[in-house]
Amino acid sequence: MRFPVRPDRLLGAARIAVLLLAVFVVAVGAFGPAETNRNLAPWVLFVTFWVGLIPVSVLFGPVWRAVNPLRTLLRLLRLGRAPRPLPAWLGYRVAAAWLLGFVWLELVAPDRADPRLVTALIVGYAVVNLAAAARYGPVWFERGDGFEVYSTLLARFSPLGRRADGTVVLRNPLAGLVRADPVPGLAGLACVLIGSTAFDGFTRTSWWQALRNASGLPDVLVGSGGLLVCVAGVSALYFGSMRLSARLSGSAEPPAARFAATLLPIAVGYGVAHYFSFFVIEGQQPFILAGDPFGTGLDLFGSAGNVPDHSVLSPGVVAMVQINAIVLGHIASTAAAHDQALRLFDARGARVGQLPVVLAMVFLTGVGLLLLLSG
Repeated sequence: MRFPVRPDRLLGAARIAVLLLAVFVVAVGAFGPAETNRNLAPWVLFVTFWVGLIPVSVLFGPVWRAVNPLRTLLRLLRLGRAPRPLPAWLGYRVAAAWLLGFVWLELVAPDRADPRLVTALIVGYAVVNLAAAARYGPVWFERGDGFEVYSTLLARFSPLGRRADGTVVLRNPLAGLVRADPVPGLAGLACVLIGSTAFDGFTRTSWWQALRNASGLPDVLVGSGGLLVCVAGVSALYFGSMRLSARLSGSAEPPAARFAATLLPIAVGYGVAHYFSFFVIEGQQPFILAGDPFGTGLDLFGSAGNVPDHSVLSPGVVAMVQINAIVLGHIASTAAAHDQALRLFDARGARVGQLPVVLAMVFLTGVGLLLLLSG
């Protein structure tokens, strides 16, 4: 006799499993080894989760929205049963602030991989977002939970989509980037993602090392300033090109919000270029540490004493992936932006108005490749 598994039960089991895994990681961070290289929590947060969200979301859609442990906790605790309306002006602004704070932690903050600090930040993030969701209901996660917003936006670039009846279908990956639903803060969030990744690439160059040594300032101040300058630079380039595009196309107002989603392929390309080798090589570490999570001498998987195998990737493969990711990401963004322009403007306005956008894309491509080659 067959007992078919209902999709809702399978999803419910996945949600509980992810929640238990999250609690386990927090427990390991709090009570496991104090050394970063022996504690599972920092590796799971910065490698498995943060970097892993990119391929999972792009390939399979908004997976994190489906299994978000904060949503599961909200249900279990029965919070948000009489929610207030979420202010429309809020948009993605809170999520953009969360993500800017996280990339600052990842790239700038001293002792950022300390297991106890990682635990405190995970718990603090959960408490703040659960409190907000208790006030505004589950819709808060769609706008204010930085990681869910990040995953859901990346999923717009996924080849998997759903029809109105819920059926999963294959689609053009660019189709999800040309929606006519501008949300406040989306452009700023995209600029945070691109600018922070550009900053990460810049910190690997000899130019950055020379600048840091010559400044005479604490590293945290130099790093914070560099991150903000990179995000501000990308923002100025994008909003400036959009304003010029509006003038050339005859639009009454700069269409920055309507084109913001077309920046997502660039963010994906930069993310793949900068994190691909890191994810494949350092991503082995969580599985090695999982054999003895609390540092008690266990060796559950026979991985004690193992180290990441750097031979799994050759320099040629890494270079090929990096260059193609940046170039293809910019090509996809340019194509999506042109498609959106054809939807919003007449033929002449779309053709002329896209010139500033194309020039901005070419400039970003050149900068991205220059940072890779200078690393």
